[in-house]
Amino acid sequence: MIKLLAKLLRVLHSETEPAQISLGLCFAMVAGLTPLLSLHNLLVLLLVCVLRVNVSAFLLGLAVFTGIAYMLDPLFHQIGFAVLTAPALEGLWTALYQSVWWRLEHFNNSIVMGSLVFSVMLFVPVLLLANLLIRRYRQHVLAWVQKTRIMQMFKASKLYQTYEALSAWRPG
Repeated sequence: MIKLLAKLLRVLHSETEPAQISLGLCFAMVAGLTPLLSLHNLLVLLLVCVLRVNVSAFLLGLAVFTGIAYMLDPLFHQIGFAVLTAPALEGLWTALYQSVWWRLEHFNNSIVMGSLVFSVMLFVPVLLLANLLIRRYRQHVLAWVQKTRIMQMFKASKLYQTYEALSAWRPG
């Protein structure tokens, strides 16, 4: 748990744009809340590799959201069952199930359908909220920590100067 918190703080303190971090968390939400071995998660992984997304935030979010998904399975079942049994969508599901690719996606499973609908519906609100929270964190909390006496003493130490010199050598 402490390692997870340390990784989160490292990502938040990095010079990465807040939008890249929040996008990584949102893609992790889609991949983590839905069953991992799904075709749509291949698309999510492709988008993570192609777009400028913070991979550390994605991996951290994936671990968190995968753990949360098991607790939300009853909710996902209810959402998926409601979507799959909606009379207006019956023709759509029948047509999609006739295709091999859609059968491989297992959309006829209520938990798969419910988790995908849930995560896609929350994608934009979580993206905006995470972006706002990261910006506020950096503006207020991180600025306050940088001004504390302990941090100023640490930055003046030989250890920190050595760390800065070594981190400048890192490619990137």
